[in-house]
Amino acid sequence: MTVSGRRGQRPTLEQVAAYAGVGRGTVSRVINGAANVSDQTRTAVQQAIAELGYVPNRAARALAAGSTDAIALVIPEAETRLFAEPYFSGIIRGVSSELADTDMQLLLTLIRTPKERDRFAQYVTAHRVDGVLLVSVHADDPLPDLLESIEMPTVLSGRRSGDEPVPYVDCDNTAGARAAVEHLTGRGRRAVATVTGPLDMYVAQCRLDGYRDALRAAGLEEDERLVVEGDFTEEGGRRAARELLGRRPDLDAVFCASDVMAVGALAELRESGHRVPEDVALVGFDDSAVARHTEPPLTSVRQPIEEMGRSMARALLDRIEARKTGRDDRSSRVLPTELIRRASS
Repeated sequence: MTVSGRRGQRPTLEQVAAYAGVGRGTVSRVINGAANVSDQTRTAVQQAIAELGYVPNRAARALAAGSTDAIALVIPEAETRLFAEPYFSGIIRGVSSELADTDMQLLLTLIRTPKERDRFAQYVTAHRVDGVLLVSVHADDPLPDLLESIEMPTVLSGRRSGDEPVPYVDCDNTAGARAAVEHLTGRGRRAVATVTGPLDMYVAQCRLDGYRDALRAAGLEEDERLVVEGDFTEEGGRRAARELLGRRPDLDAVFCASDVMAVGALAELRESGHRVPEDVALVGFDDSAVARHTEPPLTSVRQPIEEMGRSMARALLDRIEARKTGRDDRSSRVLPTELIRRASS
């Protein structure tokens, strides 16, 4: 026999309790897997759930358990950069794939203004999510410290500094940049320039450090005329290449701290009459899809972007679970990079 409420309505917790001959609280304990329920009562409640076709309300269950079953993926960048930069889509794919087999809901949040940051701060302070994944962190970003102060489990993509206290997942940016520039000097290039990322980001500082390490290893003097700060955008790469050519018309190689900037630099080099790689060799960073579709194909430092996203999600789930037992897993992870050689260098 099947019992249900009025036509078109889902069975309620009260109806399950009445059908099983127990109280509403007992049904809740069975649904939430509590141990203090007899086998006989548990079986009766489970049979009632099956007979009635009852589907527990996940939101109510989460509230009762002190959780929300939701994770926020926060990107403090404008939507134009989100959709133009392959790095972000790779991180999102990795996070999504890791959460696919869990009950966690992923909330994508863009923070473009101080007002939006304050609104998000109020949202998380009310503990409306179980954890936060924070991408593209600048040195002066107050969000990581705020999240830590309210004991919100958080994992960063990248770091704000070398002594970052918040758990993070990063790639070995310094080694990747060093390999790129060693490749260029090993090919006989001597006036090697670089277009950095924004230098208020630790990732950009590390890639600049790798560039300088490789120059010293090759016995080349550093020339600040060969260093221009970019912004991880295509137009920024174009502007930086134009500035470099104005400062050092004899440059014979450029290492860009992202593939997107390298695309802009490539366009500017061509427009100024420079052949790539005959006159100027070019290397990017990320090994995104764009690197394979430039002409010539772009030599690039591969960072495992999707694996970084998956690792971030795993680390955050571990932090959330550890909090339930009174622990706090604060481990971080740095993934290796690999230079992928193509025709541009």
